[in-house]
Amino acid sequence: MVLAHTSKVVLGCVAFGIFWVLAVFPSVPFMPVGRTAGSLLGAMLMVLFRVISPEDAYAAIDLPIIGLLFGTMVVSIFLERADMFKYLGNLLQWKSRGPKDLLFRVCIVSAIASALFTNDTCCVVLTEFILKVARQNNLPPQPFLLALATSSNIGSAATPIGNPQNLVIAVESGISFGQFLLGVFPAMIVGVLTNAAILLCYFWRYLNVEPADQERGGVVSTGPEVVGDDEVTSHRFTPARMSHVSSINPDDFDCVSEPIIRSASVLIDGASSRKFTRTASQQRSVIIEDAPPSSPTDDEAAANQNGDKDKGELPEVVEKRWKVLVWKTAVYLITLGMLIALLMGLNMSWTAITAALVLLALDFTDAQACLEKVSYSLLIFFCGMFITVDGFNKTGIPNTMWELVEPYSRIDSARGVALLGLVILILSNVASNVPTVLLLGTRVAASAAAISPASERKAWLILAYVSTVAGNLTLLGSAANLIVCEQARRAQFFGYNLSFWSHLRFGVPSTIVVTAIGLLIVSSY
Repeated sequence: MVLAHTSKVVLGCVAFGIFWVLAVFPSVPFMPVGRTAGSLLGAMLMVLFRVISPEDAYAAIDLPIIGLLFGTMVVSIFLERADMFKYLGNLLQWKSRGPKDLLFRVCIVSAIASALFTNDTCCVVLTEFILKVARQNNLPPQPFLLALATSSNIGSAATPIGNPQNLVIAVESGISFGQFLLGVFPAMIVGVLTNAAILLCYFWRYLNVEPADQERGGVVSTGPEVVGDDEVTSHRFTPARMSHVSSINPDDFDCVSEPIIRSASVLIDGASSRKFTRTASQQRSVIIEDAPPSSPTDDEAAANQNGDKDKGELPEVVEKRWKVLVWKTAVYLITLGMLIALLMGLNMSWTAITAALVLLALDFTDAQACLEKVSYSLLIFFCGMFITVDGFNKTGIPNTMWELVEPYSRIDSARGVALLGLVILILSNVASNVPTVLLLGTRVAASAAAISPASERKAWLILAYVSTVAGNLTLLGSAANLIVCEQARRAQFFGYNLSFWSHLRFGVPSTIVVTAIGLLIVSSY
């Protein structure tokens, strides 16, 4: 494809450049409008500059991808309400054998959870929990936050629903859920284990905690509050919207878990709590003893009234608990059914939407509260990005640049695979991973299809794996990294600033090693 007319090329580059700046740096001083408005601005400029027609702009929006994103968001909201992520948090601490074991568990749990529930969701719901566990055991937060961010990115590469760029690849390539899983899962497992080993080597000295410090359990060396075990697993989040705890609808608490009562006193090992209970009981006894005796008739009436009240309330409590248990079981079974349907090769978009609608119907409440938690800004961002990238493709610049690289990046040789991986790695950090997939996907696949049909599928899987792992290179490489950084910084009492350079020092060697190992495994599939 030759370059378009000069004016079209220049105006298309201007529109795409504005989109890129606002997508990578959403808070630039001269226009701090954010990524969503930036993508819409880029799409609007593409149409106003006549780089793309209004009809082609509407056609550029990939509705199956938007539907798949919406469906997975709704499912993740119900899983959060059903305490799935609370159970994951409990799993991290269950019979933990020390800091190194805890770090390894964070890597494994976050990777597997990200493959099933998307990396952004896992980072939102686990960041503050991991901060509290680290503070509770007098451990430095940095290795655990890096483990969460990097392992979530690597783990999300294993399935089409793990991250947005994999959704795009699965829809564009037509690769089934099972084929995708078989092609990338081995590389993901090896990559997570390698990343965990690098983390342990890098932070070995910082993870050696004295036994005396371990025995103190809930004592925190810094900060105004001590964390008890119940409090560590009791936080609630809104995964789809990627927001803070304050955005949760208070009405949701009634049907999901017991209310959280926080004492103003400092609890270390639970002894103070028991003491407080006993003291309150004693005070209650004193008050009763000091009170003037009431008439027998009043006592009998009060006893009869309380007895009738208890008899009436007990079945209601049991019934409510059974309803909650049945509701949670239904959520888990529907989610499992969705995963089985995806593995069977059914249409991914409609499978996710069907699961979401079934969950909304079985909730037997107004769906508005749940649907308000969906990140519509992300869906709008994708719509604008589809239009902007399609307009940039019509300038002919991506094709011209690819024609220069394509002869040297064929995947029928080790050198070609290495060069292709390097191009994807660099472009994913320059232009972000989803635009990289939209720009390179069809071109890489067409080049590989000239070799063999099997090579085409392999090219798509290489693109999926490398563009995802590339997010670990820098703090700005993926949304999951930024979520962990922002959630950790805003955490009340346990805030921690994960800096750009501290991430870069670990991210560069880890990304290079994990990408190289993964390329060897995926290219041999």
